[in-house]
Amino acid sequence: MIKLKMKRRSNTPYTNFCLIFSLLWGFILVSQTNGYSQVDPRCLTPQYDSLLHARYPGLGQHRDKLNQMVIQARSKAVNRAHLRTNATETTIIIPVVIHVIHNTRSGYVGGANNGNISDEQILSQLEVLNEDYRRKEGTNGFNTDPVGADVNIEFHLASLDPNGNPTTGIVRVFDEQASFDINTDDQKLKAISYWPSNRYLNIWVTSLKNKYLGYAQFPDVNDVPGLSPIGGLEKTDGVVINHTNFGRRTGTVTSKVYGDGRTTTHEVAHWLGLLHTWGDDDCGNDYCEDTPEASGPNNTTSCTDLFSTCSGTEIRNMIENFLDYSPDLCMNVFTQNQKERIRLVMEVSPRRAELVRRSSEAFKSAEDNTVHIGPNPAKDFANIYVNYSDLSNIKIEVVDIVGRTMNTVSYSLSGNRLSLDVRSIPNGLYFVRVASDNQTNTVKLMVKKEL
Repeated sequence: MIKLKMKRRSNTPYTNFCLIFSLLWGFILVSQTNGYSQVDPRCLTPQYDSLLHARYPGLGQHRDKLNQMVIQARSKAVNRAHLRTNATETTIIIPVVIHVIHNTRSGYVGGANNGNISDEQILSQLEVLNEDYRRKEGTNGFNTDPVGADVNIEFHLASLDPNGNPTTGIVRVFDEQASFDINTDDQKLKAISYWPSNRYLNIWVTSLKNKYLGYAQFPDVNDVPGLSPIGGLEKTDGVVINHTNFGRRTGTVTSKVYGDGRTTTHEVAHWLGLLHTWGDDDCGNDYCEDTPEASGPNNTTSCTDLFSTCSGTEIRNMIENFLDYSPDLCMNVFTQNQKERIRLVMEVSPRRAELVRRSSEAFKSAEDNTVHIGPNPAKDFANIYVNYSDLSNIKIEVVDIVGRTMNTVSYSLSGNRLSLDVRSIPNGLYFVRVASDNQTNTVKLMVKKEL
């Protein structure tokens, strides 16, 4: 049964605590929390949300309505015995487009301090997302917490662009601007490159000013009857990450504290509807019963236990939760209630629900194609989508038309997508053999260096 009881929290409505947080933001950055000082401001989502409230005066009503709809859906779920066994256990596939906005005039990809980050760095971030949201054993995303959850959401780079053409899901755009400020440049940044947010999770990877790590846009209920529509929200919907914190210890990622890809895990969780564990207020409400009340974030550079006294008793903060500010290697927990909130938000937020519906239909239509490659022809990398029941031991062979093996690689996949490097393979037609322990399929691939 899903509990409806609320924690003893501050009675400040969600729409007000965002504004209060923004007023306190400057103080937080230079003060101490729980006796420790913060090295870098980890998450700007509360400040960004306050900026959106100022830009769109009716947004507070929309956010209140979203929370009402989630609570109503949760109440109905009590009488829907299939919720836990069906709706929360169906794997949701989220198509992702990575917009790399850089000022490297030569277009050179990869290398130290280069905002035009490598495909390798991007793929390492996708691996982290799938490890964390699937609670994958043998990875940093696994935990044995009794309330820990496999959220059952996977993130795959988009295989088709908005016009239906094959794509790697990575868009690289040069812009003269060296770095972007959340207060003045957000709309400009996102207008440089954008795909429809009712079909893709847009992630903009760029250089952010003032060492900010990232921020996200919360879901909304813009198309729900009875609310005044707000134009423009869809054009900024997504996640923004500083390139030096996007990915896992490769390329431009050098931070010892925030270098394992958890900034993106954290910000995507906001995009999915989760709040910080302290509700962005002193003992505030995050709408999840199984996250202990907290008086504030873990602003330290260690995984040392922290404690809060919110209901008269000192309790340990869940510093290992992805919605705290802990160092990356401390984090490995989404809770059952956080999972339920995410899944319910994806049901009731119209734009999120449409994304899930479109993605589900696209993958259903591709089920007959057990192995799919795109782009095809490929210039440097080809995405291979494998719809096998067992993805733990996948072997890929690239064979030319006379039977010579050009490349052989083995994978253990966290999702059903892998990237095949064809940069060293000459132009021509090839056969790609995809084998697991139980089945083998062969598909054609054209390599063409000049597309």
